Order: sequence, then structure tokens, then C-alpha cells
Amino acid sequence: MTYTLDDFAADCRAALQQNSGPDGYEAVRRHVVRALNDEAFVAEHVPEDSDVERNVLYEDPELGFCICAHVYKGAKQGQPHDHGPTWAIYGQAAGETEMTDWRMVTPPKDGEPAKVELDRTYKLVPGDAHVYEVGAIHAPYRDGPTRLIRIEGQNTDNLERTPIEAV
Repeated sequence: MTYTLDDFAADCRAALQQNSGPDGYEAVRRHVVRALNDEAFVAEHVPEDSDVERNVLYEDPELGFCICAHVYKGAKQGQPHDHGPTWAIYGQAAGETEMTDWRMVTPPKDGEPAKVELDRTYKLVPGDAHVYEVGAIHAPYRDGPTRLIRIEGQNTDNLERTPIEAV
């Protein structure tokens, strides 16, 4: 039976209502993996032929979390970033993403960006989902077409993020 967007959203909501911290994020991550492994779900909600890179599929009116589909047609290098005051889960639906985690060396101060240094690099392959807690600094690199499901604790379109610079 296909995992529906309504069921996925309800499962995420229930997990976060039960625990709004790291245990809740981990429960949501497991639901993301379930969605990633449902070919019909991915085909419908993260279609290869999407004309937009970011599509907010669902935004919870009570808890504020979002379910987003990301479709990248070619290579794309992301810069080190956090998600401001919220968390995120990246789920790889197709292609591969090389993700780099960064460690803060100097926090932002007096209008200067935070300074970060490389911590580790790893790959996300189809079926993988990774939690980025509040303040986690990371940068994705995609060398070809990729598709992702991303959960945001709050819609990052509406948030201010930490200015960050790699050293």
C-alpha cells in the first residue's frame, strides 16, 4: 500500500507531539525513510520532471514543520549553513549528495559571519535520511541530478540564518 502524503504528515505530527526533541526528530527520520522507500510516493511527490527546485508539500498549521520536495537537475554546491533556530532532516530519494559537516570556530560577532572549519564528509544515497539538529552546520554537494525529501522544523523561507564563512 502506498504511503500517502496525508499519512506521512500525520505520522510526523504524531511523532513530534509525542516528543519535540531529538527522540521526536529520530522518529520523523524513520518516517522519512519509509517515504523514501515507497517508489509511488517518491514518483508522485518528488517527480524527476519537476520544474521547481523546492516545493513545500505540507506545512503543519499547529506545529509549523514542513515537508519539502527538492529536485536538482544538475550539479549544485551548497555553502556551509545552518537552519537558524530550527532543525531539518534530509532524505535522499534519488542520486547522491556528498554532505559536509562543519564545526564552528568563531561565532558571529559585530556583523562578522561565524567562522567554521570542516569536520567530516559523508554520502547520502537513496533511502538515507539524516537529522540536522538546531545549530548543525552543513553543506551539500551534488555532482548530478538529485531528489530529496526534506523536513524542516519551521519553514526556512521565513527564518533568518546565521551568516557563516568557511576558514
